[in-house]
Amino acid sequence: MAGSGGNGSAGGDGGNGGDGGKGGAGGVGGAGGSATNGSAGGQGVGGVGGDGGAAGAAGNGGTGGDGAGGGANPTAGAGGAGGNGGERGTGGAGGQGGSGAGGQAADGQQGAEAAGTGNGGTGGNGGNGEGFGQAGGDGGKGGNAGTVGAGGAGGAGGTGASGAAGVTDGSGNGTAGGDAGAGGAGGAGGKGGSLSGDGGIGGAGGAGGVGGAGGSGIEGSTGDDAVAGSGGSGSAGGDGGNGGDGGKGGAGGVGGVGGSATNGSAGGQGVGGVGGDGGAAGAAGNGGTGGAGAGGGANPTAGAGGAGGNGGERGSGGAGGQGGSGAGGQAADGQQGAEAAGTGNGGNGGAGGDGEGFGQAGGDGGKGGNAGTVGDGGAGGAGGAGADGAAGITDGSGNGTAGGDAGAGGAGGAGGKGGSLSGDGGVGGAGGAGGVGGAGGSGTNGSAGDDAVAGSGGSGSAGDHGGNGGNGGDGGKGGAGGAGGSATNGSAGGQGVGGVGGDGGAAGAAGNGGDGGAGAGGGANPTAGAGGAGGDGGERGSGGAGGQGGSGAGGQAADGQQGAEAVGTGNGGNGGAGGDGEGFGQAGGDGGKGGNAGTIGNGGSGGAGGAGADGAAGITDGSGNGTAGGDAGAGGAGGAGGKGGSLSGDGGVGGAGGAGGVGGAGGSGTNGSAGDNAVAGSGGNGSAGDHGGNGGDGGKGGAGGDGGAGGSATNGSAGGQGVGGVGGDGGAAGAAGNGGDGGAGAGGGLNPIAGAGGAGGDGGERGAAGAGGQGGSGAGGQAADGQQGAEALDTGNGGNGGNGGNGEHQTGQAGGNGGKGGNAGPDGNGGKGGNGGAGGQGVTGGTSPDRGGPGYTGGIGGVGGDGGDGGLGGWNSGDGGAGGHGGVGGSGGRGGPGQSGETGEAGGGTGYQGGPGGGGGIGGDGGNGGNGGTAANGNTGAGGNGGNGGGAGTGGGGGTGGTGGQGTEEHPDGGKGGPGGQGGAAGTIGGQGGSGGIGGPNGQDGSDGGTGKGGSMGHQGAYGANY
Repeated sequence: MAGSGGNGSAGGDGGNGGDGGKGGAGGVGGAGGSATNGSAGGQGVGGVGGDGGAAGAAGNGGTGGDGAGGGANPTAGAGGAGGNGGERGTGGAGGQGGSGAGGQAADGQQGAEAAGTGNGGTGGNGGNGEGFGQAGGDGGKGGNAGTVGAGGAGGAGGTGASGAAGVTDGSGNGTAGGDAGAGGAGGAGGKGGSLSGDGGIGGAGGAGGVGGAGGSGIEGSTGDDAVAGSGGSGSAGGDGGNGGDGGKGGAGGVGGVGGSATNGSAGGQGVGGVGGDGGAAGAAGNGGTGGAGAGGGANPTAGAGGAGGNGGERGSGGAGGQGGSGAGGQAADGQQGAEAAGTGNGGNGGAGGDGEGFGQAGGDGGKGGNAGTVGDGGAGGAGGAGADGAAGITDGSGNGTAGGDAGAGGAGGAGGKGGSLSGDGGVGGAGGAGGVGGAGGSGTNGSAGDDAVAGSGGSGSAGDHGGNGGNGGDGGKGGAGGAGGSATNGSAGGQGVGGVGGDGGAAGAAGNGGDGGAGAGGGANPTAGAGGAGGDGGERGSGGAGGQGGSGAGGQAADGQQGAEAVGTGNGGNGGAGGDGEGFGQAGGDGGKGGNAGTIGNGGSGGAGGAGADGAAGITDGSGNGTAGGDAGAGGAGGAGGKGGSLSGDGGVGGAGGAGGVGGAGGSGTNGSAGDNAVAGSGGNGSAGDHGGNGGDGGKGGAGGDGGAGGSATNGSAGGQGVGGVGGDGGAAGAAGNGGDGGAGAGGGLNPIAGAGGAGGDGGERGAAGAGGQGGSGAGGQAADGQQGAEALDTGNGGNGGNGGNGEHQTGQAGGNGGKGGNAGPDGNGGKGGNGGAGGQGVTGGTSPDRGGPGYTGGIGGVGGDGGDGGLGGWNSGDGGAGGHGGVGGSGGRGGPGQSGETGEAGGGTGYQGGPGGGGGIGGDGGNGGNGGTAANGNTGAGGNGGNGGGAGTGGGGGTGGTGGQGTEEHPDGGKGGPGGQGGAAGTIGGQGGSGGIGGPNGQDGSDGGTGKGGSMGHQGAYGANY
C-alpha cells in the first residue's frame, strides 16, 4: 500500500497519497491545511489504487479561517476529491466541505467514479454553516458505478447556520440546510434569529431506494415561520420522502410523490410533515398509479394517497393525498384529511382514484378532517369516476360500475357507461359547514332500455341548498334531492330539487325545505325555506312529490310545494305539507297542490296544511289571537288553529276531496281565553260520491265549522253528506252541508239514491244546534228527506229541520219530507220543522186513451213547516198530486193542477181534477185545492173538478173548477165548466165554479161553485160564450 500524503500546512494543500503498487491500495491523501484570514483551505487527493487495489480515501478539506483581520470573509475549503478506484476497486469518497465560520460552507465533493467493476465513491457531506447565517453546503453526488458495481450514496447536506440576533427591521433568518445528493438527507435548517430557517429539500431516491427526508425547520423566535423542507420523490415503487416537520410557527413540508408501481406492485406514498406550533401541516403527496398488471396476469393495486400531516397547535391539518387510479385493478380511495389540533381547520379529503380499464369502481373521496376547537372541518374529496363496463356477454352482464361516493362537500363520481346495462351514479356527499352539498353523479344510459339510477343529492349545510339529484339514464330513476340546510340568523332555509327521471323513469322526490333560522342578531326575521319542487317525471314516469315547507321560528312558515306535473301518462306528484307556524303567532303554511295527471295517470294528492302557531300573551286591548291553520291542498287536512293568547285561532279550511277521495276535515279551533271566540274551520267539499269533510269543533265560545257539501253521486250511488262541527262552550254549532244530488241512473236502469242532507251539529253548552241539511233531489229515484235539526244541549235552541228534497220533473218522485226540528234545551226553543219537498210531475200518458199519471204528493212539513206542493198531473189528463200536509202550525201544501184533456178523434177527453190541498197543521191554514184541468176541445165533457181546500185551522179555499171544452163544428156545444172545489173547514168559501166551455149556438152554463164547509158558497162559474 502506498504511503499517505502529508498534511498540508495552514492554507496549503495536503500531499497526495502515493499510488498503490500492483494489488495495493493507494495511500490516503493528507488533510488539507486550515485556511487563515479567509483564504481557502487546502485539499488532499487520494492516490490511485494499483491493479486490483482500492484507491485511497481523500483527505478532508481544511476548515476555513476565522475571518480574522480587517473583516475579511473567509471561504471554507472544498473537500478533496476522492481518488479513482483501481481496476476492481471502489472509488474514494468525496471529502467533506469545510464549514465556513463567517463565510460560505463548502459543498461536499462528488464521490469518485468507479473503475472497472468497482463501486462508485460516496459523495462527501456538505459543510455546516456556522456563526452568522451561512447556508450549509450541499452534499456531494455519489460516484457513478462501475460495470457491475453500485453507485455511491449521495452525501448529506450540511446544516444551515443559525441566524444572527436580528436588528430593528427583523432580519437575521436562519439559512437553509444544504440539498442532499441523490439518496442523501437534506441538512436541517438553521435556527432563526427572529425569523426562521427553512429546511433543505430532500434528495430524490436512488435507483430502487427511498427518497431522502426533508430537513426539519428549526424553531424561529417570537412565533415566526420556519418552513420545513419537502420530501423527495420516491423512485419506481418506493415511497416518497416524508416532509420535514415545521419549526415553531412553520408549515410542514410537502410529502414527495410516491413512485409508480411496476409488475402489479402497489404504488408508494408520501406523507406530509407535522406543522410546528401554529403552522399548517404540509399537504401529502399523491399516491402513485398502480402498475399495468404486467407479468403473469398480476393485478396491481393502486397506491393510496398519503395521509395529510397533522396541524400544529393552531394550524390546519394537511389535505389527504389523491388515491391512485387502478389500471387493471381497484382504484384507491382518497385519504382522509388530517384532524386539526387545537383551533385549526381540518384538512381536505383527497379525491378518489378513477376506475380504469375493465369495470373498476372509482375510489371514494376522502373524508374531511375534523375541525379544531373553533376551526372548520375540511371538505371531502370528490369520488373517482367509475370505469365503463365490459362489452357484455350472453347473459347481459357488463354493468358500468358505480362512481365513488363523495366525502362531505365533494361531488360523487359519475357512473361508468354500461356495456349492456347501466352504471349507477355515486351518492353526493353532505355539504361541509357553510358549503353546498355535492351533486349526485348522473347515471349514464344503459343499453336496451335498462335502468340507470342516478345518485342522490347530498344534504345542504346550514343555510345552503342540498345537492340536486342526478338525472336518470335511459330507463333510470332520478336521484332524490338533498335536504336543505337549516338557516341561521334569519336567512332562508335551503332546498333540494329532485332529479329528472330518464325516459320511463320516475323522478326523484324533492328534499324537504330547511327550517327558518331563529332570528338571532338584530331581530332579523327569518324566512323558512320552501320545500323543493318535485322533479318532473320521464315520458312515462310519475312526477316527484313536492317538498315540505320549512317551519318558521320567528317568521313565516313556508307553503308546501306543488307536486310535479306528470309527463305523458304518469301520475302527478303529491303536494308537500305546509310548514308549522312557530313561536309568536305565525300562520301555518298552506299544503301544496297535487300535481296534474298525465294523459291517463292520476293527479297527486294535496299536502296537509301546517298548524298555526299560538298567539302572543295578549295586551290590554285583547290582541294576541292564535293564527289560522294552513288551508289544505285538495285531499289534505287543514292545519289546526293556534291557541289564542286572549282570543282564539281559527282553524284552516279543509281542502276539497281529490277525485274519488274524501274531503279533508277543517282544522279545529283551539280554546281562547275568557270566553272569546275561536271559529273552527269548515269541512272541505266531498269529491264525486264521497262525503264532505267534517267541520272543525269550535273552541271555547266559538262556533263549529260548517260541514262541507256532499259530492254528487255517479251511476246511481248515493250522494255524500257533510256534518257540521260541534260548537264550543257557548258557541253555535256549524250548519250541516247540503246532501249531494243522486246520480242520473246511468247504466242498466240503476236507481240512484239521493244523498241525505247532513245532520246539524250539536250546539255547545249554551249554543244553538245547527240546522239539518237539505235532502238531495232524486233524478230517477226517491228524493231524500230533510235531516232532523240537532237537539239543543242545556239552554240552547233546537236546530231547524232541513227541507225535503224535491221530486224531479217528469220522473214522478214524491217530495222528501221536511226534517223534524230539534228539541229545545231546558229553557230554549225547539227548532222549526223543515218544509216538505215538492212532488214530481206525473209521468206522461201514452197514446189515447192512456191517461197521464197523477202528480206526486208533496212532502209533509215538519212541525211548523209547510207541506210541499203537489206535483202537476202527467200530460194526457193526469190528476194533480195532493199537497203535502202541513206540520203543526204549518200550512198545507197546494194541490197540484190537473192536466187538460187531450183532443180526441171523437171529442176531447175530460179534464182531470185538481189535487186536494194539503191539510193544515194544528192551527195552520189548509192548502188551496188545485184547479181542475180544462176539458179538451170538441168534447162536451166537463172541466175537471177543483180540488177541495185543506181542512184544520182556517180551511183552504176550494179550487176553481176546470173550464169546459170548446165546441167544434161536429160538436157545437161547449163543455160544462167543472164545479168549484169545496172550501176547507172553519168557514173558508168554496171554490169558484168553472167557466162553461165556448160552444156552438148554445154555450153551456158554468157549473155552480162548490159550497164552503162552514162558510159561504163559492161563486158560480160564468156561462160559456157562444161559438
